[in-house]
Amino acid sequence: MHGYAIQTPPGGQGDPAHDNQRIFRAILLTMAQPGTVTVLGNWPKPPKGLHPAAAAVCLALVDMDTPLWAGPHAPVDVTTYLRFQCGCPLTAKQDECAFGLVLDGRELPDTDRFNPGEIEYPDRSATLIIQVASIDIGRGVNLSGPGIRNDTRLHVEGLDPSFWQAMQQNSRRFPLGYDVILTTETEIVSLPRSVQVGI
Repeated sequence: MHGYAIQTPPGGQGDPAHDNQRIFRAILLTMAQPGTVTVLGNWPKPPKGLHPAAAAVCLALVDMDTPLWAGPHAPVDVTTYLRFQCGCPLTAKQDECAFGLVLDGRELPDTDRFNPGEIEYPDRSATLIIQVASIDIGRGVNLSGPGIRNDTRLHVEGLDPSFWQAMQQNSRRFPLGYDVILTTETEIVSLPRSVQVGI
């Protein structure tokens, strides 16, 4: 059986706490079932350059205790929005961030510079939120590992092909390594460090 898609309920009407809980549950589900594409539903419109799905993930996960890296070329509107809405500090150093936001998956930074965690505290690693054009299930690279029944195939448009080699190297460091959440305008798919990628 290949990958599949699910849809979360629509966002609440002016209830940020409820929406954040809904998105958080969706993220946990996709982390537990890598390769599962989840449609997040409605969300307030973020500034140009930031996908609604990526904004939703940031609003659910990022806070004052989790430094965010958005790259040196992130639009001011985007960084201002995230700083205000999430209350998070922004950092210019990849190795100091808890979350890394990549606004264009075709222009990946050096992912080796993100924090992979420590043997005593592997959970202190970075999570990367990478915006892409589209995600299709049933074709593309092969994903296997914990949480994946048989195998899952995933095809992603708008993503530097070197990403998959980086994910192969990342999985070899397990339990260290970063986790990844890919986002289209409305969808997310999670790729935890435990995922095995076959190209």
